Amino acid sequence: MPNMETAGGERRPQTTNAGPNAPSGPDPPEPRRRHGATVTAIVSLAVLGLGWFVFRHQRSEQASGRSSQGGRGAGGFGPVPVVAGTVAQKDVPIYLDGLGTVQAFNTVTVRARVDGQIQKIAFVEGQDVHAGDLLAQIDPAPFQAQLDQSVAKQAQDQAQLSAARVTVQRDATLLADKILAQQDYDTQKATVEQLAAAVQADQAAINSAKVQLGYTTISSPLDGRTGIRQIDQGNIIHANDSNGLVVITQLRPISVVFTLPEQNLRGIQEQLSAGPELSVLAVDRDNRTALDQGKLAVIDNQIDTATGTIRLKATFPNEKFQLWPGQFVNARLLVTTRKSGIVVPASVVQRGPDGSYAFVIKKDLSVEIRPVQVAHIERGEALIDSGLQLGEEVVVDGQYKLQPGSHVKISVPSPPGRPAQAGQTRIPGGGNGSN
Repeated sequence: MPNMETAGGERRPQTTNAGPNAPSGPDPPEPRRRHGATVTAIVSLAVLGLGWFVFRHQRSEQASGRSSQGGRGAGGFGPVPVVAGTVAQKDVPIYLDGLGTVQAFNTVTVRARVDGQIQKIAFVEGQDVHAGDLLAQIDPAPFQAQLDQSVAKQAQDQAQLSAARVTVQRDATLLADKILAQQDYDTQKATVEQLAAAVQADQAAINSAKVQLGYTTISSPLDGRTGIRQIDQGNIIHANDSNGLVVITQLRPISVVFTLPEQNLRGIQEQLSAGPELSVLAVDRDNRTALDQGKLAVIDNQIDTATGTIRLKATFPNEKFQLWPGQFVNARLLVTTRKSGIVVPASVVQRGPDGSYAFVIKKDLSVEIRPVQVAHIERGEALIDSGLQLGEEVVVDGQYKLQPGSHVKISVPSPPGRPAQAGQTRIPGGGNGSN
């Protein structure tokens, strides 16, 4: 029986009332023990629940892994849906692509060669002109006056020359009769030669005046298209003006200058030596729209050491004026054409640590990995040197789920603009069906 402590420090036994109606004393420690047991039970249930959740999650992951492995393997739960294609054969052009700039075949800045006032502008901006067409007329009056003066001076000297020649003939007779001294005859003969030289100088002055007068008429030196006029009618134009009168560019034909890596030089030279001129295709910057087709004209005589590239120049007829000077285009040089080449969609070719490969679909709708050698990829098609045979089926899309030996379900690709229909597959050895 528990003891009670008195005020004097003595302990005395505590009496308990065992009767059913006994009054309750102070709270005993038993409820506190029950509270601790309840907390322990709750914690235990929480631990058990967490363990069950982890166990179920692991089982789910294992089941998912087995399902994924089974789908990839030869004996899995189901085949992998893929899009298939067939190895084809056709002639494949081999292009070398470079960035090019369009240049006018010829460009001329038309300038005045004499100073004067422009009396007439005979062209319209943007007009197509031909060689010899009148462009402008400079006031010819000053130059005509200079020409007339030169002609008059020549006539004066010619008259003096004629008189001097008559005199020298007379002096020759007097000299023969020993009436005239030899010195006087020689002097007269020299005067004749001097006047003859003056007449020749006058003729040169006349020719020069005619040339200057001809420069007052400004004509087009070539066939081309005029640009923006740099000076207006009525202004004074000078021979040393920096802008000139107008710029004329020859647009038909036209040139494209482009660059290629220097390692392509040998192959280009071999093709030029073996056959006719190489064809060049000018394509817009979207790399889709063909602008014009021309011929390779020249390869530059040196390689740019700073960039490791070689410059090339191609000539285009430009009949529809789709090429314009200063325009940036993609130049595609046709080096050769591979006859009866093996081609597949470019997405068929996969790349791994051992090189390029493709998934080949066998007759039992299982796949194998086949190493391939790719010669060229052009506009979504890959030219295959080795590894694939004509008529074989290959995986075009869906390779990321495949492993060697995986079975596949070949889905039919949807037409452009239409969503794919779920479950639409190809039946082995037959047409299309649905699972």
